[in-house]
Amino acid sequence: MATQIFETRLEFLRREDKTINGVSPGFAGRHPNWEQDNESNRGCWNCSRCSDCSRCSDCYDCSYCAGCSRCSDCSYCSDCSRCSDCYDCSDCSDCSRCSDCYDCSYCAGCSRCSDCSYCSGCAGCSGKNGTSADSPEIPVVLNIHGSVLAAASKPKALNMETWHTCATTHCRAGWVVHLAGEAGYELEQKTSPEFAAMQIYKASSDITVSPVRFYESDEQAMADMRRCAELESDGAE
Repeated sequence: MATQIFETRLEFLRREDKTINGVSPGFAGRHPNWEQDNESNRGCWNCSRCSDCSRCSDCYDCSYCAGCSRCSDCSYCSDCSRCSDCYDCSDCSDCSRCSDCYDCSYCAGCSRCSDCSYCSGCAGCSGKNGTSADSPEIPVVLNIHGSVLAAASKPKALNMETWHTCATTHCRAGWVVHLAGEAGYELEQKTSPEFAAMQIYKASSDITVSPVRFYESDEQAMADMRRCAELESDGAE
């Protein structure tokens, strides 16, 4: 698929053709083969030497991975397939259908693991779901969709250009972290705002929110927050 240079990630996310890959000017300067590296990828951002992946970001030197989606900051992984929402994993191989894993390294042959953190040297794990003793707490926000909508609907309370503008203004993911209190900010500090918000959403509600939603415009974000709040309200009745 075609790859283009975009000045910012927000500009990339607002492109009309969502199948086009994107790289930042700085990334293109560091990786002169950025077009060839992304020939088989679709909708990925700042990825190098990955293949057949979709909507991944900032992954580097991964090889022969197929059908992975929304992974970020992974490096030197190989032969992984259909993993999703993994973050900061490295040197993993032959993993399949893992999801929401964070900071794992040197894992091999794992399948269908989810929400793992700080794993190292795992082999042949299947269906694991959990974290190590050193993993940060995942806080729960009651009625999270209605709470986020109410907070973001106040005057000048929503700014999708940055995670946290001030104590009373955040983006969508920023509000999720803020409403989770100290535990939310601790999780954000140990991981990233995107990962923290994803995990808090997942722990608090069965209504799925894609991390792609964290990079929309104010109007798009507000519309989807209303949609999720309505679904939450309907389910509570």
